[in-house]
Amino acid sequence: MRILVPGRNGQVGWELQAALAPFGTVVALDRSQLDLADPDAIRRVIRDTQPGIIVNAAGYTNVDKVESEPGLAMRINGVAPGIMAEEAKRLGAVFIHYSTDYVFDGALNRPYLEDDAPCPVNAYGHTKLAGERAIEAVGGQYLILRASWIYSARGANFVLTILRLAREKPELSVVTDQTGSPTWARALAQATAALLERKEAIRQHSGIYHLAAAGHASRHEFASAIIRAARELSGSVDGWAQVKAITSDQYPLPAVRPLYLVTDREKVKTVFGVAMTPWRAQLRSCLQELGRTTKTLAPDARN
Repeated sequence: MRILVPGRNGQVGWELQAALAPFGTVVALDRSQLDLADPDAIRRVIRDTQPGIIVNAAGYTNVDKVESEPGLAMRINGVAPGIMAEEAKRLGAVFIHYSTDYVFDGALNRPYLEDDAPCPVNAYGHTKLAGERAIEAVGGQYLILRASWIYSARGANFVLTILRLAREKPELSVVTDQTGSPTWARALAQATAALLERKEAIRQHSGIYHLAAAGHASRHEFASAIIRAARELSGSVDGWAQVKAITSDQYPLPAVRPLYLVTDREKVKTVFGVAMTPWRAQLRSCLQELGRTTKTLAPDARN
């Protein structure tokens, strides 16, 4: 069976290539091979590939840049998923799509459930919500997985940024009023594979599911944990920045960030028996890999 994975060079797409290999032939494509802003290209590639499973790991994910390119982001995040869902349904294929907790406004004082009303506060959230609704309108065999604060040992993400800046500066200011569930891309890919092991259940229980690391943290707590683990794993206490707590108002960005993005993950556990490990354990595993494969955590790895 062929498994089509758009977004091969992204954080999740990269990890999916190994995680999904046991299920069949993984056809992973980058932007040059499949432009999600081109509806005709999407249809052509899917019809040529004839996949039994489509896992869409591609998207316009630069939250701040979406504010200045909402039209392009809507084509990629909002329109393309619906087209992929149509083609998957026509083929009788399973379609898995990654969405985001940014579809919520972050104003709730409890973990968000899948059926809580979305209310995005930025353009990125609006485009991702449009993608969810497009898939739901098509139907078929699908899972929409709302992820949270994804990072990995490659690409551009919060963990790698903190590690770099912590070597360049004596102090980092990180917001303490934004809360989410930091999730390692590899753990998300492995959880996706676990879901596909229950393929028959997907046919019966298509829908939206929250899937993220267990637990939650503020951005400040996350950054502090990154540096604390880096000190331990590098064997070097010196040369790492201290972390200062600030508010979002003190660190304005083009896109407004929801403040409280904790999601309830009981539904995916109840329906599929899939649950992710705590975020701290995932972070440590990622940093241990960085230590083995790069010089990021070497005592002299500073500018």
